[in-house]
Amino acid sequence: MKKINVLFFVILSSCITYAQAPNGYYSAATGSGYTLKTQLYNIIKNHTNRGYSGLWTTYSTSDRDHQNENDNTIFDLYSEIQNGRDPYNFTYGSNQCGTYSVEGNCYNREHMIPQSVFNSASPMVADAHFITPTDGKVNGIRSNYPHGDVASASITTRNGSKLGTSAVSGYSGTVFEPVDAFKGDIARMYFYFATRYQNTVANYNYDMFNNTSTQVFTTPFLNMLLAWHAQDPVSAREIERNNAIYARQNNRNPFIDNPSYVNAIWGGTSGGSNPDGGNTTTKSDLYLSEYIEGSSNNKAIEIKNETGNSINLASYSIKKQTNGSGSWSTGLTLSGTIANNGKYVIVNSAISSSCYSNANLTTSATEMAYNGNDPIGLFKNGVLIDIIGTYNGGSSNFASDITLRRKSTATAPKTSFSNSDWDTYSIDTCNGLGNKTALSITTKEYDFKIFPNPTNGSFTIEGENNFTIEIYSIVGQKILEKEIVSVERFPTFPKGTYLVKINKENNITTKVLVIQ
Repeated sequence: MKKINVLFFVILSSCITYAQAPNGYYSAATGSGYTLKTQLYNIIKNHTNRGYSGLWTTYSTSDRDHQNENDNTIFDLYSEIQNGRDPYNFTYGSNQCGTYSVEGNCYNREHMIPQSVFNSASPMVADAHFITPTDGKVNGIRSNYPHGDVASASITTRNGSKLGTSAVSGYSGTVFEPVDAFKGDIARMYFYFATRYQNTVANYNYDMFNNTSTQVFTTPFLNMLLAWHAQDPVSAREIERNNAIYARQNNRNPFIDNPSYVNAIWGGTSGGSNPDGGNTTTKSDLYLSEYIEGSSNNKAIEIKNETGNSINLASYSIKKQTNGSGSWSTGLTLSGTIANNGKYVIVNSAISSSCYSNANLTTSATEMAYNGNDPIGLFKNGVLIDIIGTYNGGSSNFASDITLRRKSTATAPKTSFSNSDWDTYSIDTCNGLGNKTALSITTKEYDFKIFPNPTNGSFTIEGENNFTIEIYSIVGQKILEKEIVSVERFPTFPKGTYLVKINKENNITTKVLVIQ
């Protein structure tokens, strides 16, 4: 999906649940997990087979560029360049392969799941939902290799797609990696195939498949596809393509119409028992459990392990997307081991000691200099597994000047962010960070008074004996820090809105001060 389509999709998805699906089309899709997958299979099976040669006709309406350059050329996932000029364009019909020797000669038909997997059988061989027009040369480079993240490229195409060694954890073969702009498009084609052909897919031998009709994918490739789906949301182009194919085949890709079906089927956690009693669950992997975006450099991230086993952190990293746009940062690589039910705390090296002073990792890395509009991702072997914030969400703040704690009932890890998964606390609430038994700790909130408030310039702060105050501007700049015995008068302050933080016995309370 190209970035120019993100706003369109956000507006569209906020208005309707399904992307132009006929009324009642998904009325039977009421379950969850693999039950939901079967219900979707029953809805989209038995589509009209237009034949292999019929794909050319389908492409006349399904794969034309009406969103990016808007020049009505063939939309090719393997040659489109995000936010730039394409290296070449194909005219419908006249540039149809044919023979090719270099990129740009002609376009042909690319099966995202190779024909050899299902022996070129019908109706798979002609199902446009996972067969797209692509450059013939790049199609040949991809060959029958799985799609995946590349560690070291042997071939890089003109739009940045790569063939090379696998960076997918648990798979050491050769993979083909499309550009980031279309990873979600391809992931949703895989999810479609796994659902539409769940009656036969267990018989298909393919490195990405696990020979089941339920999960379908091996766990490493499933995690990768879930990450691709989350990082590259549905675009206007995908919606147009889905509608055009529906007009020809009389079935739809449900994961374009309703992207939440992906996590409803393949995402989530598995239940477990707590030997000490209670309602804890066993999570599928490490997850982000707390986030502090506080005053000044009070930034902290907490990771928790509820997998049932000790976890070595060598495969994990933290990445940041600045201002909700562009690429993920290079990443902050982690090290050490987290015991089961343990927590790992990372803080900005300039964090106030009154906020937190007992971190596992103290660093000035760019990943810990985030603001409230910078998504933070937890990655495993380079694949996103958990996130705070919305990737490509733009510059709007999703978590500024607050502390977030993951709810015990929330699904985790999860490659899409929802505020409903988190409890929100006031700025610089640090008292639960890193505590394994944070929910059972009793803390005392020390009250204090600011008067008059609002004020014309002077004010008085009064509290219990011996406490520390810090005063910050609304943008997080520390103006003053002072120890107070019980009461202190401040004669003159410039006009503005300030945050006043009191710290007594490592318990923090924050109030707003307005000077008119």
